[in-house]
Amino acid sequence: MVFSRFVEVGRVVLITYGPDAGKLAVVVDIIDHSRVIVDGPTTGVARQAISFKRATLTDLTISIPRTIGTPALKAQIEKQDLLGRWSKTAWAQKIAKREARAKLTDLDRFKLMVARKQRRAIVGKALGKIRKSK
Repeated sequence: MVFSRFVEVGRVVLITYGPDAGKLAVVVDIIDHSRVIVDGPTTGVARQAISFKRATLTDLTISIPRTIGTPALKAQIEKQDLLGRWSKTAWAQKIAKREARAKLTDLDRFKLMVARKQRRAIVGKALGKIRKSK
């Protein structure tokens, strides 16, 4: 398997630490081997220098020129449907599922437990019938 997440202008990063944690940003310029300038006008990330220790590279890229301005970057993000492409990835779906579970109330967790028990009973009965028929 070949490594394909190279640091490049237009690479989308997920910020993992700090006040912007959990937000997407786009690499606009490369400072040195450990820092880049990112901007995320559609996700609320101001243009800033960020270390790779605080961000994770994603598989997504958008085609932009180096040091693009914020309004032009916003237009390119919307034109290339970056947020739509991100929401289709397994990574984004896993994060959304984790956030949804964290927001469950006690009653919601109880309902979920009951539903799982019911499903387990139905599957168990069907599996038992299959085992007996063989």
